[in-house]
Formats: sequence, structure tokens, C-alpha cells
Amino acid sequence: MKKVFIAGCALSLLTACASNGNESLRNQTQATVATQIKNGVTTKEEVRKQFGDPTETSFTDGGKEIWKYRLDNVSADAVSYVPVVNMFGASASGTRKELVILFDGDTVSKYTMSSSAVSQKTGLFNN
Repeated sequence: MKKVFIAGCALSLLTACASNGNESLRNQTQATVATQIKNGVTTKEEVRKQFGDPTETSFTDGGKEIWKYRLDNVSADAVSYVPVVNMFGASASGTRKELVILFDGDTVSKYTMSSSAVSQKTGLFNN
């Protein structure tokens, strides 16, 4: 029984962290992106080779294309490990990295790289 409990605890620790999105952003910062993307120079093909397919694409009213790359990296908060309590409300927090690129034709017009705190809540009392 003790081994089953330990195995269960180990499994819960493995599932406590989750990433969702484009893994190519994991080690990126504003400074590293600035070495890889140059306004008016870098092409769509070069961006795709560096970062892969975008998470989302859209267009401006003027017809310029926007590519968005996003990575959420979250870990379960302590309340998520409290038996019974976690059925009524659990939460996770971490960081979101987002790279947004505006293209003028085939080349980068502007881009921005940001990192921000995120939190996710689930359960009956976290609506």
C-alpha cells in the first residue's frame, strides 16, 4: 500500500506542470528575438523556420498579416494538492510568452515579444 501511495504522489508531481503552445518560445526573450528578427529584412519563410507554424493568424483592415506565437507554462498551486478541497477549487499559475509579428507583404514590418504572469482556476467556486 505504501508503494502505491508513493507512486501516486510521484505521478501527481509529474502532472503538476503543464506547457501549452509553441515550445520554440521557451528560452526566448525580447533580446534573443531581436537577434533573429529584423524589421524590413526577415521574411515569413525565415520566421517559420525559426519558430514553426504560428499559433494564430489574422489580418489587419489594411490586409497586413499578423502571426501570433504563444506558450503558457503553468504549475499547480498548493491548494490543488489538498484532498477534497481541490474538488471545489483548484488553481495553477505560471507565465505566458507571446510573440506577435506584423508582416508587410513577405517581410516583417513590426514585432513584439512579451512575457506575463497567468493563472487558471477550476472547480465549483472559481467561476
